[in-house]
Amino acid sequence: MSDFGENGVNANVNGDGGQADTQPPINKELAENLAALKEKGWNNPIPFNYEAVVGAAVKPEGADAGDEPAWLGSAAVYEWDDDFGEIGPENAALEEQLFRGEHLMKAGIHLKTLHGFDVDVKGVERPPPVRDFEHAGLHPALMANVKLCGYHSPTPIQMFTIPAVLTGHDVVAIAQTGSGKTAAYLIPILSKLMGKAKMLAAPRPNPGRYNPATDRVRAEPLVLVVCPTRELACQIFDECRRLCYRTMLRPCVIYGGAPARAQREQLEMGCDILIATPGRLMDFMSNIDRLSLARLKFTVIDEADEMLSTGWEEAMDKIFSGSDTNDDADHTYLMFSATFSKETRKLAREYMEDGFVKIKVGRVGSTHQNIKQEIHFVEESAKNDALFDLIFSGDPQRTLVFVNSKFKCDAVDDFLYNKGLPVTSIHSDRTQREREDALRSFRTARCPILVATGVTARGLDVANVKHVINYDLPSTQHDGITEYVHRIGRTARIGNDGRATSFYNDRNEDIGEDLVKILLESKQEIPDFLEDKKPADPENIEWNDGTDDEDNDFGGGLGGAEEAGGFEGGFGGGFGGDDSAGFQADDGGFQAEEGFAADTNDKVASW
Repeated sequence: MSDFGENGVNANVNGDGGQADTQPPINKELAENLAALKEKGWNNPIPFNYEAVVGAAVKPEGADAGDEPAWLGSAAVYEWDDDFGEIGPENAALEEQLFRGEHLMKAGIHLKTLHGFDVDVKGVERPPPVRDFEHAGLHPALMANVKLCGYHSPTPIQMFTIPAVLTGHDVVAIAQTGSGKTAAYLIPILSKLMGKAKMLAAPRPNPGRYNPATDRVRAEPLVLVVCPTRELACQIFDECRRLCYRTMLRPCVIYGGAPARAQREQLEMGCDILIATPGRLMDFMSNIDRLSLARLKFTVIDEADEMLSTGWEEAMDKIFSGSDTNDDADHTYLMFSATFSKETRKLAREYMEDGFVKIKVGRVGSTHQNIKQEIHFVEESAKNDALFDLIFSGDPQRTLVFVNSKFKCDAVDDFLYNKGLPVTSIHSDRTQREREDALRSFRTARCPILVATGVTARGLDVANVKHVINYDLPSTQHDGITEYVHRIGRTARIGNDGRATSFYNDRNEDIGEDLVKILLESKQEIPDFLEDKKPADPENIEWNDGTDDEDNDFGGGLGGAEEAGGFEGGFGGGFGGDDSAGFQADDGGFQAEEGFAADTNDKVASW
């Protein structure tokens, strides 16, 4: 999204560092940087073409004047013909797109790290865990899609969530970022609906012969997945598209910023699984002729600690107790997150039925050893140069840089861009089209460096993010160590390794003690300037964040812990395979820049 300015240069730069004939002259420093970066293998920076913007729609290179790039929520879904019955025929082109794209997440070689955590399960009933997908009791169609995704063995959170959902329990599940929580709820829900879709679903047109003039219907989904952010909604939709392949179940996604008309047209074709952000969901719920929740069988709240926080109350009340919501005994509620504060745990109990199953993998709010964490002392005035040196010193790789304000996001983007690096940025003041264009450029590595505010701290799930840089550490006034955990969780997902580097100075004293505890817990090196922040007993850390006494909040039922790595066979198979799609979007929720301040409590309006 950057602009070179008067001394700028276009992406067309010769290998010797000189400029293209049609471009203005560049200064010596920039020419040297471009030559050095090209030698190391970095892409040339890509300027933002403001003349190609029509109605905030960024046109891709080579596109015709009337063309616009597809919205993330408009991606193709499997369409069947009633003549084929419950399972449709293969679609080779769509299968290639869904399961074999080069930018899909693939499991890494360090997957076993995820099952080094204790798994604690509490509830009136405690369904036994499943050790492999083949013996989980999944519908054959879902089992085939699980194999196409390359999911060979369940992760700890999946081992316990799948049987809990299949046996009809409400679930609260808490596990580390990048541990497969999205698939943990989608797989059993979709499997349970298979074979019952025709009986449970509302009448709808045949998508193969759909006529919008005569065949439109009211959307009456069986499953509702609510998450706080637009990008996360699209990522969950992508995962759902894969798992619904060749089934009669039709997924749709609705989110703010994108044209409501296109989303309405998708709903009018019928919808079985609806993924939604709260603001756009409430818009559609206000018109009962377009959307009814009367047939709902499953409601999933993804990134539940964010959804139950201040600012979402109206949306949550309407979702859980709206006049058009199915409140029958067969309605299952599920909540998932990587962090869960004491206050939100208490709120969760208000929404859940007695006897729900609580599944906790490791300590609430913990991270894992696949992320190599480094803390450097850098004064504010030296951060720009330190950032450039840090990026330049490494090999070309997808790098995510976090800052605490929208102004800083633009400034750091401009600085790196004018240094010759291929960078883009994202924050909440950008239009949705600009945000999707930035993410598309980051995913495809056209711009492998993304500068972001907390807006992407939770939801972003991009393959091969190798380095997360906290240019600004989050303040304790705005989620502090919780946001830190979500930020660094954008790397080292599903068994891959990654690196997280943070710039620390005197302004970050408030997060120092919690930061040291996280480093100790995950067996990371403590820098000298943080030695005085170590707890008195590093072997027995007291967190003082509400997680030490969490059982008092969820209470009762049968309890117990099992070592996730202690089951026979473990998870050695991993998810591997070159065609593995990996797990997408397991964490949701954008944090507003600098956290959610008093004047940003209307989160529904913002997102």
